[in-house]
Amino acid sequence: MDAIDRKIVALLQEDASLSLAQIAHRVGLSQSPCWKRIQRLEKAGVILRRVALVNPESIGMGLTVFVSIETGDHSTAWLARFAQTVTAMPEVMEFYRMAGDIDYMLRVVVPHMQAYDAFYKRLIDTMPLKNVTSRFAMERIKSTTAYPLPAETKAPRKR
Repeated sequence: MDAIDRKIVALLQEDASLSLAQIAHRVGLSQSPCWKRIQRLEKAGVILRRVALVNPESIGMGLTVFVSIETGDHSTAWLARFAQTVTAMPEVMEFYRMAGDIDYMLRVVVPHMQAYDAFYKRLIDTMPLKNVTSRFAMERIKSTTAYPLPAETKAPRKR
């Protein structure tokens, strides 16, 4: 990615509803080469998709829970089954396999505590888990989907 690609990605991360003309103007290109760059970034998997970000409280999803999971089984088959089950749960917004003292971390969003209790019961019924710890967010202080883009780096010179 060159500097122009980085500008395009930064603009789209900030506001994917910008028109092609607006993006092209802001990065100093005409529309056709700008569109080709966007298509190339999409094909390369840099831009995965363009979505609308929704305020969870405005749609009644006001409770965010971070769920730490420890398991006694670390087999590939167990992970495949667990991943398939958890990714199918619509309340799970993010799902990570971790290094350290926990095995998996989930970010779960639900309307209220009763909905979380129902989710929790479904989760622990899916398969054997060693430990499940829930941490409830009291306030969202920062939330972003925009990744910081490092400055363009030059390849080291060969000697």
